[in-house]
Amino acid sequence: MPETGSTLPRRQLGRYLIEWRTRAGLSQQKAAELLEIGSSSLQRLERGLNGRVHVRDIQAACDLYGIPDDLAGFLVLLARQSSAKTWWYQVTDRAPIHFNGYVKLEASALELKTFQPQLIPGLLQTEDYVCALFASYPDETVSEHEGWIQLKRQRQNNVTRKLRPLTLSAVVGEAALRRVAGSTQVMAAQLRHLADMSTRPNVSIRVLPFSAGFPRGAGNGSFVILEFGTTATGMPTEPTVVYLEGIIGNMYLEEPTDVAEYHKLHAAIEHAALDAVASRNLIRQIAREHSA
Repeated sequence: MPETGSTLPRRQLGRYLIEWRTRAGLSQQKAAELLEIGSSSLQRLERGLNGRVHVRDIQAACDLYGIPDDLAGFLVLLARQSSAKTWWYQVTDRAPIHFNGYVKLEASALELKTFQPQLIPGLLQTEDYVCALFASYPDETVSEHEGWIQLKRQRQNNVTRKLRPLTLSAVVGEAALRRVAGSTQVMAAQLRHLADMSTRPNVSIRVLPFSAGFPRGAGNGSFVILEFGTTATGMPTEPTVVYLEGIIGNMYLEEPTDVAEYHKLHAAIEHAALDAVASRNLIRQIAREHSA
């Protein structure tokens, strides 16, 4: 069972420290020696189990491992928020896209449940759909658009890889199927891709039709539930995390009572949604309407 000292910011910080220590070619023991801290302290830091994270230790590790300044600033932010059980992540605090905290978290998950009332889920978006979405952000450069597309491909590989692919259970609102991003041709291709992905054994896609109304307050917006598997004794390897994306910032919840509420909400939405076959049929029908 995860130890009580663990919080999401601490675990995220630990993942980055392991990754960059490995890139630097340092063993845990050698890194601890150079950082002038105990090897057991570094081990706990990398596992996200330190009762208190010292910013000076993180800054020293960033210097030792050659971590870029922009990412180093993000890791210091994680260190300062290390005790938070509810992690509020402001857009202005966000690391560069290749260091996005959510991406690291998603890559570690074994199962993902999501409700997306207005947009096609990111893990299921086509490149043209992504481009159409980013076209509405005039301040973004071409290189930034390309970076987001590359990152999206990286994330989608978690679903399509052959070895232990991510299990994805998505409920998509009918509005996401009918709202046009880019052009009707883009939408037709996107929906055909969505229907094709729904045939994969690790992917479940259900449509919440307009006629279903708002089960358990489903009009509140999108959310993602990330689960990380269990140990040999059946205990979770990490606490489940709920991710809520906002305009000015993102929120991560891991308090058991909060997580339980979102599990209930997802179950209620899934119960009100069409079954897998009816969902696939509706997706293909709307794709034909976009093509007409």
